[in-house]
Amino acid sequence: MQVLQAGRHKLILLEIDPATVSVVAQQAGFEARLKESPRSILLDITAEHRAAPLLLFDAADPANLGWFSRCQFYVDGRTGGVMQTPMSVANKRDRSGRNVGNSLRLRISKELPASFRLPGKQPLTEQVFYAMLNNFLNALTRTGVAVCGGPVVQPLAGRTEAPGTRN
Repeated sequence: MQVLQAGRHKLILLEIDPATVSVVAQQAGFEARLKESPRSILLDITAEHRAAPLLLFDAADPANLGWFSRCQFYVDGRTGGVMQTPMSVANKRDRSGRNVGNSLRLRISKELPASFRLPGKQPLTEQVFYAMLNNFLNALTRTGVAVCGGPVVQPLAGRTEAPGTRN
């Protein structure tokens, strides 16, 4: 981890190892393709041998109340940001434009504001990040990740379409 100061702005530069990210994804049961840039890592994850969709569900749907109460991670549906983490997600689509149920695109930011803290005011280090990534990937297959509002990130599990009008 490095600290970069540009004028009055301070940034934390995480030195995330792409090979370690790939190993963490494989241990969680995903096949991963990485693309690294100086500011982020783009990770396409796919759970090839999973019959059910990933547990990315709509937090506003009352039918998902049981999942919501067990959630550890929440995604802002307007931006795709995984709240209080340096990650963001996006749906992957097939050729016809429908969401692929067993696959997501994950972007990991390497540059964070110096004031960035995890819940509980814990500072973020590379080791803490790898543990958090492992927890997030396991949540996608076991306990669930909630999508809160917005049309950008769409849920993959539970009711994936808005209920129609009643006649």
